Amino acid sequence: MTTPAVPAPAPDVVLEAERRSVGRSFSQSCATPTGPLLAVLAAAVRPGGRVLELGTGVGVGTAWIVAGLAGRDDVEVVTVELDEELADLVRGTDLPVTVLHGDAVALLPGLGAFDLVFADALGGKWTGLDLTIAAVAPGGVLVVDDMDLARYHSPEDRAAVTAVRETLLGHPDLVSAELAAGTGHILSTRRPA
Repeated sequence: MTTPAVPAPAPDVVLEAERRSVGRSFSQSCATPTGPLLAVLAAAVRPGGRVLELGTGVGVGTAWIVAGLAGRDDVEVVTVELDEELADLVRGTDLPVTVLHGDAVALLPGLGAFDLVFADALGGKWTGLDLTIAAVAPGGVLVVDDMDLARYHSPEDRAAVTAVRETLLGHPDLVSAELAAGTGHILSTRRPA
């Protein structure tokens, strides 16, 4: 008989971000298992690599990425937030990241390539997905969350999520897998050039 695993406590940097989320009544923060998954994937980013997050929010996902990097200063982390107040809030923390304010779809073409991309905003996921895919370096990983159709009730939202799913699972440059845990995820790796 197997004993159920007890989840490890969240790192301090994540707990601090979660307190910001509660304090602002921000309900769209990165949740389990997304956060720990981001930490694991960030830990695997090569030296000199780059990580991109689309949709900073109050910085919970950002904090998981930083926790996965465990103090490494050889990886650049860039996060993009549409809401200027939230972008300023995360800029005011000790997180060692570059926080950009603006529309991800408008900013993506000028950001370059990344080894890990977390698409957690409508811009870059529901719209501009092609730009997000183009930002994933060869051998890089793309994480897209909130893919569980049961979360959506309007036909428009369900159609948008279905289109994202079909694009990722059918893209010739990506190897993708659906993960049903949490809010539903699609994890994709860009094939080497």
